[in-house]
Amino acid sequence: MSRITIAKPENVPVDSKPTLDEFTKNIGFTPNMLTVFAQSPIAFNAWATLLGSLSKALDVKTRDSIGLAVSEVNGCNYCLTVHSFTAEHMAKLSADDIILARKGHANDPKRDAAIQFAQKVIVTRGQVNDADLQIIRNVGYTDANITEIVALVAMYSLTNFLNNVFDPDKDFPLVAAAGSI
Repeated sequence: MSRITIAKPENVPVDSKPTLDEFTKNIGFTPNMLTVFAQSPIAFNAWATLLGSLSKALDVKTRDSIGLAVSEVNGCNYCLTVHSFTAEHMAKLSADDIILARKGHANDPKRDAAIQFAQKVIVTRGQVNDADLQIIRNVGYTDANITEIVALVAMYSLTNFLNNVFDPDKDFPLVAAAGSI
């Protein structure tokens, strides 16, 4: 059960409204997480800007796989429902690929390295070692790409934490709870 009153989209602060309306138009409905987030125009619009910028980073399969791995580590069941849905419908990942990403892996060696690195970043709070950096560089990621992976970890963690704090009602198809796969 949600720990916050979820506002109707028409009742969010005026400075959040244009951003929320754009998401609603693109998604086809207004997810509960977004109306929760929209309660703070400052935080919501900052996150939306970051999301827009990072949607150009790497490729969609890698981005969604990182989102799944980070959400699994952070125990965010709301984000796992969202990322599982988008991974299947937008990134075209199979159900097996989604489960593999939640476990911190991928069948594609380059994507696997990115997911493992992202998982290492979240688990160690960024305290990776030289060998971790060398592994990801060896598969072809540049320092700019590594920075993008770190930024994705931070962005996904932000929504994980927000959803873990407020626990909005799930409005995407449910998946197995974090830690139970």
